[in-house]
Amino acid sequence: MPMSILARMPKVSEFYGIRICQYYGEHNPPHFHAQYGDDEILVGISPVRMLEGSASRRVQSLVTEWAAAHADELMENWRRCEAAQAPFPIAPLV
Repeated sequence: MPMSILARMPKVSEFYGIRICQYYGEHNPPHFHAQYGDDEILVGISPVRMLEGSASRRVQSLVTEWAAAHADELMENWRRCEAAQAPFPIAPLV
């Protein structure tokens, strides 16, 4: 039975209305998705950088600040997702 869409999109954090997800079976380079309203950006983990998508500068700034503070946890979650294991939750930006 195919994995449901929701099972492929585990949320690892959420802050200020920004949802951070890391998907199973993703392509390189290691990255995560940040969703805010109808906007979505793909953000590289090492180094932290915008890869695709669009969002306001404010959202991009908050996401990159958070990602820089949690880069090690994001990479560990990337490895877990590659191994079809659920990623761990990561503390939100406060």
